[in-house]
Amino acid sequence: MNAMTAIDLNTVRPIERPEATTLAETEVARFASMLRSLAPADWTRPTDCPLWDVRAMAGHVLGMTETFTGLRPFATTMRAGGKRAGDGPFVDGLTAVQVDANAQLTNDELLRRLDTAGPKAARWRARRRLMRRIPMKEEVDGVEETWRMGYLVDIILTRDTWMHRTDGAKATGTPLELTAEHDGRVVADAAAEWGRRHGQPCTLHLTGPAGGTYAQGAGGEEITIDAIDFCRILSGRGTGEGLLRQQVPF
Repeated sequence: MNAMTAIDLNTVRPIERPEATTLAETEVARFASMLRSLAPADWTRPTDCPLWDVRAMAGHVLGMTETFTGLRPFATTMRAGGKRAGDGPFVDGLTAVQVDANAQLTNDELLRRLDTAGPKAARWRARRRLMRRIPMKEEVDGVEETWRMGYLVDIILTRDTWMHRTDGAKATGTPLELTAEHDGRVVADAAAEWGRRHGQPCTLHLTGPAGGTYAQGAGGEEITIDAIDFCRILSGRGTGEGLLRQQVPF
């Protein structure tokens, strides 16, 4: 397939509500389904997230999901995360609080709470009209950026759960459930942001069920890579050359 038949990265439709709500709910459900398929020994396997095994990673995902189910859990967890972070990165303090808070749950308890929190969080995130405008600071590849909270609740929280699902599958050898409708949209949105961030002409062939062929401008690098590997490299979980050095937040 050549650039003439590729999708222009600049024309990839942004993920907005209500699609963002559907993707968020589906992703938490798929994450929980992946966890349910694990053998007992799989929960203690190390992941590509430093200091986290699969169980700790699941505790973080549950904690982040429940954080965005109401104003009280949101405010309480954010305050605790800031206190825990001290002078360090806020996100490190926040995730540490989430992992610790859920460490004593049984696996079944964790899964039951995830089942409840997934739909509730997806709906609550969609309704935060005023909160969506709040600016926030985040670091991407060593550079501090200013985001709107809407970008976090519509895009990043779903990407985060999606990426952790790939972490769990990689750590345990579990096959990933991938569809063009769901995973392909997450990947396409990340690819479009990648194109905006580097701004260079390129042709991108993403293989696998979540893949597709994309182009930006004429000429430039031609990259062929598995769609999941592409996103894992952009997230900092791998090393890329050329335009694949450009990171994208997950």
